[in-house]
Amino acid sequence: MIAGFTPEQIAVGLVATVAAAFVRGLSGFGMAILLVPALALTISPESAVVSVNILGVLVGLVGIRKIWTISEGSVKPIAVLAMAATPLGLWLLQITDPGSARLLIAMIAVGAFILVLLPKRPAAHIPNRAETGLTGIASGILTGFAGMPGPPVIPYYLRRAIDPQVARASMMVIFLFTSIAGCIAAMAMGMMTRQEPLLAGLLFPAVLLGNWLGSLAFGRIAEWVWRVLTGMILGAATAAAVWKAVV
Repeated sequence: MIAGFTPEQIAVGLVATVAAAFVRGLSGFGMAILLVPALALTISPESAVVSVNILGVLVGLVGIRKIWTISEGSVKPIAVLAMAATPLGLWLLQITDPGSARLLIAMIAVGAFILVLLPKRPAAHIPNRAETGLTGIASGILTGFAGMPGPPVIPYYLRRAIDPQVARASMMVIFLFTSIAGCIAAMAMGMMTRQEPLLAGLLFPAVLLGNWLGSLAFGRIAEWVWRVLTGMILGAATAAAVWKAVV
C-alpha cells in the first residue's frame, strides 16, 4: 500500500492520467471526462470526482497568466455561475443512485457530442446572456455531479468561429475555476478525506508530463485538424459514458 492505495490502483491512475492530461494539453478539455471514469474503476466515484477536481486546480494554475490573457471575456460570467452551481451538483450526486447517475451523465455527453457536430454558427454570432448563463450553470452542476464541467462549455466555444487558441484558453480558465469550486464544496460537505489529496499528489507529475506533451502537439497542427481531433475526443468520451451506463 502506498498512501492508502494499492500498487494496481496507482498504476491504473498513472497510465490514465498521462493519457487524459495529453488530451487536455492538446484540446483544452477532456481530462476530467476521460479520467473520472478510469479512476472510478478502482476507487469510489465520489473519490474519483474529488481527486480529479484537485488535479484540475493544480494543473490549471500552470500557465494561468498566459491563458488568462488569451481567453475570451465570456469566461468570467461562465466561471462565476459555474462555481455557484457546483454545490448543487455535489448534492445531486449524493442523493442519486449510481445507475441513474451513470445514465444521466451518458445522456448529457451524447447531447454535447451532437451539439458539436451541428454546423458552426455564423462568424458574427455572439452568444446572448441566456446562453452564456445556462452554460455556466450547467457546467457547475456537472462539475459537482460528475467532475465533468466540459459538456456544456465545449459546444459553446467549438461551434463558434473563433481562434482555436482563444477557445482552448477560455475552456482551460473555466475548468480551473470549476475545479476550485468543486474542491471547496467537497471540503464543506465532508466529501474530501486524506486520500484524495494524496492520490492527486501521486498523479500530478503524470498530469504535468501529459499536459506538456499535448501542448507541444497543439502548436504543430492545423486548425481543421485540431477541430476534428477535439470532436473525436468528445465522441470517444461519449461512447465510453454510454457503454458504462448500459453495461
